[in-house]
Amino acid sequence: MVIEDEESLCALLEYNLTREGYKVSLVSDGDEALYAIEDEKPDLILLDWMLPHVSGIEICRQIRARSEVKDTPVIMLTARGEEDDRIRGLETGADDYLTKPFSMTELLARIRAVLRRSRPTLAGDVATFGDIILDRQAHRVRRAERDLHLGPTEFKLLDVLMQRPGRVFSREQLLDLVWGRDVYVEIRTVDVHVGRLRKAINRRGDRDPIRTVRSAGYALDETYAATPARQAARG
Repeated sequence: MVIEDEESLCALLEYNLTREGYKVSLVSDGDEALYAIEDEKPDLILLDWMLPHVSGIEICRQIRARSEVKDTPVIMLTARGEEDDRIRGLETGADDYLTKPFSMTELLARIRAVLRRSRPTLAGDVATFGDIILDRQAHRVRRAERDLHLGPTEFKLLDVLMQRPGRVFSREQLLDLVWGRDVYVEIRTVDVHVGRLRKAINRRGDRDPIRTVRSAGYALDETYAATPARQAARG
């Protein structure tokens, strides 16, 4: 999520981040930002200091005070380059601090570094959950040393779930993350593809790592990852 009120910079950030494969959400107002963060729960926030209505410093302070989003990485982008300002930003809870004008190459490097520290499953080509290994570059999934054959939608669905094990994704959130906000898809389509994913990753007797949360959505069961592979199968 980019929280920035300068339109030209927003456009530049959106272009470069999208080209790098990130899904970008833009917010230009401090008041709106707090609601958007709670609603979308982004993986990383690029936060301007000087914003209308609520400052970036105050937004960062409130992020760290809210249990649901307190661990969200924050990189502050600001024209305030004095040492005291940098110290204040970092002490408020920012993970990194970049002074305007900045190099896009440096910003992308810092984003990757912050993600490696906070969410390693987002930063690398390979994600692991229990005995399931997903290789984004090779577009390959293995479970307990056997190859799984997933369609492109099921692969992306599993990737989204593996990025945040234990988090319950609503069907609407999965539609946005897997199919995209600009594509119209029936809400029940999510259930169909979750069913296909389950069929692809589970053999008879396997423990299902996908948890259905009634009236809420789907999540990867964190207790599955904590179970030794040799005990993952029932019986």
